[in-house]
Amino acid sequence: MPRRPDSNDTRSMSIVRLEHVSKEYVSDGATVLALQDVSLDVARGEFVTLIGRSGCGKSTLLNLAGAMDFPTMGKVIVDGVVTSSLRESELTRLRREKVGFIFQSFQLLPTLSVVENVELPLMLAARSDARDAAMACLSWVEMDLYAARMPFQLSGGQMQRIAIARALVHSPLLLLADEPTGNLDTTTSDLIIELLRRIATEKSTAILMATHSLEAAGLSDTMVRMRDGQVEEVLQPAKKV
Repeated sequence: MPRRPDSNDTRSMSIVRLEHVSKEYVSDGATVLALQDVSLDVARGEFVTLIGRSGCGKSTLLNLAGAMDFPTMGKVIVDGVVTSSLRESELTRLRREKVGFIFQSFQLLPTLSVVENVELPLMLAARSDARDAAMACLSWVEMDLYAARMPFQLSGGQMQRIAIARALVHSPLLLLADEPTGNLDTTTSDLIIELLRRIATEKSTAILMATHSLEAAGLSDTMVRMRDGQVEEVLQPAKKV
C-alpha cells in the first residue's frame, strides 16, 4: 500500500481507497482475473502513478477508482463512500462532482470551441457560472488566449492542456489520468507531467495516473509497479526540489 502522508499533514485525508480488490471478467466463456487482491490508498494532494506492461491491470484499476466499474471482491471507497453501495443517480453525481478524467486521446468535442469544451461539464450540471469557471481554468493552464479556437487548430500538447482544464473545471477531489502523455513528444510530455505535479501540490488534488513512462512516474510521490493484476512493488521517488 502506498505511503500515507504524516498525520500532521493537512493533506492526509484519504480520497480514494481500494481494500483487497479483485476484478474478474468473462471473455469467450473463460474467466479473466484483471485485478487480484489490490489495496491502494491515495491521499489528498498525493500524486500516485501506476506503471507496468499493457494488460497488467492499470486501466481496470482506474475504472474502479472512478466508479466506472465495480470490484468482484473487496471495496472501493471514494471520499468515504463505498462506490458499489450507490444508486445510479448517486454514481453520476459522484463522477460529476468529485472525479476528473484525462485520457490519452484528449476526447475534445470537435464541434465545440476550446472554452465550450471546458465549460461543458458545468453546463450539464446547470451551473450558471460555467463560462467564468471555464475561463479561470483555461487561465490556470495558460490557455485562455486560445478560448475561441477549435480543437483542430491546436497542437497535441495544447489539446491535452484543454482536456486537463476540462477535468479541473468542477474542482474534483480526485483526478484520474490514463496514459495522458501517450500521444505526445518527450518535451511536451514533460510539460504535461509538470502541470499535473502542480495540480497535486497547489490544488491539493489527489492524482492517480497510469503510465508506461518511468520518467513521468519519477515526478510522482508514489510509484506502484503492477504485474498480472497485482501490486508487485511500491516505490517513493526522490523528492524534486
